[in-house]
Amino acid sequence: MSVSVTELVPEAIRTLSYRPLLAVRLEVHPQFVVGQTPGAFRRVGGVTGGAFEGERLRGTVLQGSDWQTVRADGAWTLDVRLVMRTDDGDLIGMTYRGLRHGPPEVIARITAGEQVEAGSYYFRINPMFETASEKYGWLNRLLAVGIGHRVKEGPIYNVFEIL
Repeated sequence: MSVSVTELVPEAIRTLSYRPLLAVRLEVHPQFVVGQTPGAFRRVGGVTGGAFEGERLRGTVLQGSDWQTVRADGAWTLDVRLVMRTDDGDLIGMTYRGLRHGPPEVIARITAGEQVEAGSYYFRINPMFETASEKYGWLNRLLAVGIGHRVKEGPIYNVFEIL
């Protein structure tokens, strides 16, 4: 009799452990709609500022960019790169890929700049960090996930460290 793959998973990795890392708010300017390229419908947004805060770090978002792909199935993929500065002056790079989708009428309202209920659509990201700071070097060695919500000024994310 064969053993199922799930039975082979050790108890220590059967559940996901996490802890809050930070909340981040991005300020963006209107997107450039590149349009239908050979690969996808492309939009590019600039991040002009923002703020982040958590139990172990806080500071400001300096700048960044958001290359969005609007897929044929209506979902949007995000490819974002940010530069952040902690309140004590250290620089941190935060990159993430993301996915946003939902009912067409909800996505249309978001695209038009309207605010909608956070639970009415799916908006998730997977941030990774890079820094030369000794104090924040622990960020270089973790994976995170985030849940997003889009408001008029830009997205807001609640980010969790995966333990």
